[in-house]
Amino acid sequence: MEALDIRPATRDDLPAIVEIYNEAVRNTTGTYDAEPHTLEQRMAWLEHYEAKGFPVLVENSGRAWGSLSPFVERPGFKHTAVCSVYVAEMARGQGLGTGLLEALLGEGIRRGLHTVLAAVDGANEASLRLHEKLGFTRVGCFLEIAHKDGRWYDVVYLQRML
Repeated sequence: MEALDIRPATRDDLPAIVEIYNEAVRNTTGTYDAEPHTLEQRMAWLEHYEAKGFPVLVENSGRAWGSLSPFVERPGFKHTAVCSVYVAEMARGQGLGTGLLEALLGEGIRRGLHTVLAAVDGANEASLRLHEKLGFTRVGCFLEIAHKDGRWYDVVYLQRML
């Protein structure tokens, strides 16, 4: 596997971020959004994350991105984040998800987080294996909590103490 060049996202990365995210909206259960996002929506999203001090990281070639976001925006949860990683369809299986998730965990430690959570479609074995490989533990499963494209989906929650 090639060495990954992972860095903080900038506004110049937004077209690739939008393209990768919208592919996930259209074709996967990596997100339960029903409609693709616009560049303007993602600009506001990036600005919100930057203002809150949560990282959005990209793999420099524009094939993948990931973020940490607040679990709940209340003071008692300020040391807990939720991770998200999205990899372009043509780049899956090349270690990009692993590299980004490792980088996000490092950012979480650097920023003083105590724990990171992940919410994964219960049928997404590749994502579940990835998280478990990096030390996440399954802590619960919500049955039929998400609805997309006329189907109900279970969502597995995983947790990694930092």
